[in-house]
Amino acid sequence: MHTPIRYLAALLIILATTGGAHAAQNTLPPVLEELIATALAENPELKAAEARFRLYEHNIIPAGSLNDPSLSFSFSNYPVDSFSGNIFPMSGKIVKLSQDFPFPGKLAARTEIAELQAKWYQALLAEQQLQLSRQVKEAYYSLTYTVRAVRIIEKNMRLLDDFIRLSEANYEVGKGQQQDVLKAQVERGKLLDRLYSLRQQHLTSLAGLNRLVNRPSATAVADTPDPPLAAIDTPLEDLQSKAETLRPMYAAYRSLIDRYQAQHKLAELDYNPDFKVGLAYTFREPNNADSGTDFAGIEVGINLPIFRDKRSAAAAEAAAGTRMALAQYQDFRNQVLFNIQDAYSQVQTNHDQAKLYKTGIIPQASQALESAINGYQVGKIPFLTLLDNLMTLYTFELQYQKALSDGQRNLARLEAESGQPGNPAANNAGQPPAPGQEGE
Repeated sequence: MHTPIRYLAALLIILATTGGAHAAQNTLPPVLEELIATALAENPELKAAEARFRLYEHNIIPAGSLNDPSLSFSFSNYPVDSFSGNIFPMSGKIVKLSQDFPFPGKLAARTEIAELQAKWYQALLAEQQLQLSRQVKEAYYSLTYTVRAVRIIEKNMRLLDDFIRLSEANYEVGKGQQQDVLKAQVERGKLLDRLYSLRQQHLTSLAGLNRLVNRPSATAVADTPDPPLAAIDTPLEDLQSKAETLRPMYAAYRSLIDRYQAQHKLAELDYNPDFKVGLAYTFREPNNADSGTDFAGIEVGINLPIFRDKRSAAAAEAAAGTRMALAQYQDFRNQVLFNIQDAYSQVQTNHDQAKLYKTGIIPQASQALESAINGYQVGKIPFLTLLDNLMTLYTFELQYQKALSDGQRNLARLEAESGQPGNPAANNAGQPPAPGQEGE
């Protein structure tokens, strides 16, 4: 029995040392950079957000434009018995051109409202780019975890199969107990059940990632290298203080506040009358009274803003909107500060856990397993203790991979919450395509 036991010991040592130490760096692997670039270019929801921004951007010019002038033509003062234009001196054909002019300042206020509305959706587009980058990273590192977890379970199942054969052989020659065989088979069944779950999670993670990059759900990711150990170089206070400048949603809420203030200014201007100016020309025919000299006329009119209740309601609506936007801004600011601190502490915890597993717990568990194998070889350690050490090492290896994956996912959340550079979306924060550069 010495040869198979030593074979198992060699395999276990290899298993415990797979995945080498990871540098504490946050450089994105090329495959992930490509996935993010593809998502930013092809994601349908992002394209819809850009189209929505363009929609409101194209509303700016109409909002600041005058209404079209009116042109009319009429037959005036024609007798109904003959419809002749040369009988009465007031008969004539009238051409009239008129134009409405809003009270000074109204067009500028409407333009400002439309511009600020477009800026709101522009900032939402930049925010969506940032969050899409985060979602791709999270999906990618979830996928990476399932790949490594499946490999760990498959390796442990192969080792457990060797353990089962060993326990069966010992049982046949009277050196082992049947419960050793049954316990090993139960543990193998538990591993198989976990393997089924992880394979399902792998397919779900892959489909979710492909949805974000607008690809068929079963499209494979070419390469998933080991994730690095997540680390943070920037102090928490710097991340929180700079977020208000870098995070696009802050700009969105500022434009919302400004829009309601501009809307209030327009409501105040609406208490003033608008103007209407018109020119008229009457073509006359020679008649019994004179030679039919043509007439010309000018008219100036105003509307009467006498229904002040609706104007007061519009001003109150804008004032309430301003208060709402200010409260939303403060609530969002508080939420971002909390999210940054939470993600920051999560990354630090994941970093410390992964480092502890890699440099402490896993090597110790590997040594404990090797010692158990040696003890079992000379009959000092029962098989169940050997089996327990194997399953303990397997559990720690999974937890190590989960700490690596969670660290990168929390780092992606931290970058998105703080709007810090380091990913394509953050570098383009608040800078969607310039007007006139949308796709043809």
